[in-house]
Amino acid sequence: MVPRLVPRIVPRDTLRSRIALTIVAAMLASLALNGLFVQLAGTWGRPPIERTGLLEQMAANVRVIEAAPVPLRSSLVSAASHPMLEVVWHERRADFHLPLGGMQVGHEHSPLQQLLGDVPRDIRVFNPGDWPDESPQAHYVALVELRDGSWLSFTPPERSWGLDSSVRIAIIIALGLVATLLVAWIATRQLASPLQRFASAARRFGDDLRAPPIKIEGPHEIRQATIAFNTMQAQIRHFLSERTQMLAAISHDLRAPLTRMRLRSEFMDDLEQQRKMVRDIEEMQTMINAALGFFRDESHGEHATAFDLSELLQTIVDDFRDQDIVVHFTGPAHLVYDGRPLGIKRVIVNLLENAVKYAHEPAIELRREGHMVCIEVSDDGPGIPESALEQVFDPFYRLETSRNRDTGGVGLGLSAARAIVREQGGELTLRNRTGAGLVARVELPGTRGAKANKR
Repeated sequence: MVPRLVPRIVPRDTLRSRIALTIVAAMLASLALNGLFVQLAGTWGRPPIERTGLLEQMAANVRVIEAAPVPLRSSLVSAASHPMLEVVWHERRADFHLPLGGMQVGHEHSPLQQLLGDVPRDIRVFNPGDWPDESPQAHYVALVELRDGSWLSFTPPERSWGLDSSVRIAIIIALGLVATLLVAWIATRQLASPLQRFASAARRFGDDLRAPPIKIEGPHEIRQATIAFNTMQAQIRHFLSERTQMLAAISHDLRAPLTRMRLRSEFMDDLEQQRKMVRDIEEMQTMINAALGFFRDESHGEHATAFDLSELLQTIVDDFRDQDIVVHFTGPAHLVYDGRPLGIKRVIVNLLENAVKYAHEPAIELRREGHMVCIEVSDDGPGIPESALEQVFDPFYRLETSRNRDTGGVGLGLSAARAIVREQGGELTLRNRTGAGLVARVELPGTRGAKANKR
């Protein structure tokens, strides 16, 4: 008979179990510290009277003085007294001038009675609270009756041990808080470390699609999220690879017939039809090149680096000035930003080219707004209908309905510009200016590190 294999059930390391374990560990640590305090500080700070040796001294003094003749007791009491214990003998109890009452502890099971080991005695204990307030005689006093009816009193010079209950409670609460905070700090570090590494890897993947997969670690929920992210990352890479191969094939397949059409147009007798066909072929070639450039997204392979964003924008302004196009710039003289300079330059150049093509007096404004870095490219042109402010970002959408690439373009510039900005965690929006003109607003996350110096 083949024995059946019973699967081994392994408890999963989940967030719930870690939180529960943290709570239990904090409670146990608090109890352990409090127990240690009670065992050490409690015994040392307020030791039981059985551990002080006073009972043994008192019992020995009672036996010696009780056995001695009455005339010698005064001298024996003086000899028995020492700085830690004062011994006094009187024939009558009233001679001690003690307050009324006192707690009677002379029962047969009391520690002192067991040490004396003979007939029951009247033993009373007085606490400092039994005396009137601020009385100089307020001490702990033990009063023991001898066999002949006389009395011995034992008085320590002062209360030299013990902690007030308020101090003791405060120490216990403080120890509980220390234990809880210590366990919580350790537990949160163990829990936060995998999350921090996961977040760092996710940001790295946003900057570099070739980033390695995330190491699978941490509680069950974080491991499942890491596995899902690694799967998504692999699928995105596979999709981009297939898309690149498909676009290369389309480019190859389309350029061949376009080349043949271009050659055939050379043999056409109708020059007007030949001109139109050549124009259409060139427009198709331009559209193919623009589409390939958009889908390849050359700027995506660029790594983030620290650069002077203000200097980059002023360089773009100088490049347009070399083309006899005046672009006004407003902003700080220097602003160090951590991002992709080529991608940002491509976005700003595209927006300025649109402003130059459809309007006049383009301008750039750079400023910090809280945790964001804002770049606004404005013009004084006719603007865009409100209904089309978002639609213009759709691929191949053009407000210009003509097929002339010199006026209407292909319709991929704004789509590519928004894609580049969003890859850096920002946003590109359009709005019409009051009166006339259009404003293209580029918002970049300034939390990645931006330091500005004013002019």
